[in-house]
Amino acid sequence: MEIAQMNRQLQDLTDRADITDLLDRYLRSLDERVFDEAWARAFHTEDVTAEMPIGTVRGREAVLAHTRRGMALFDRTVHLGAGLLIEIDGDRATVRGAQLSTHVLAGGSEAPFVSGGRTHTELVRTADGWRISASALHVAWTQGTPPRVPEEWTAPAPPAA
Repeated sequence: MEIAQMNRQLQDLTDRADITDLLDRYLRSLDERVFDEAWARAFHTEDVTAEMPIGTVRGREAVLAHTRRGMALFDRTVHLGAGLLIEIDGDRATVRGAQLSTHVLAGGSEAPFVSGGRTHTELVRTADGWRISASALHVAWTQGTPPRVPEEWTAPAPPAA
């Protein structure tokens, strides 16, 4: 095996490890519940688009605000991701996976609300490492009583300018 091929393989393995670590840290951060600007910069590009069960938003500040608002619906959560299929094309990557989310509603009973679904994440390599440029969570099933989500949260996002 020649050196150039070994370097490409090493870069591919390093990128996969970095992407997996970023996505694992992102899910863990949801459960740790510290959502500030440093959190948003650590995971998202400035022009990120995020499609969540409570609506679609564009831009890092909008993702931060929407995440704070959505996570306030819960007292406690545990998010697990698995089955990541990572495709890397230079400085861009696409990841498909599965997500299981367990929630205890804020101010409600201790009975959990659980959801399972598929994730689709697009990432770009930046000067600070890989960052999420687009994400979507498509819930396939739920169990338990979901939180009450104001209708205006789930309205479609306005078209990009």
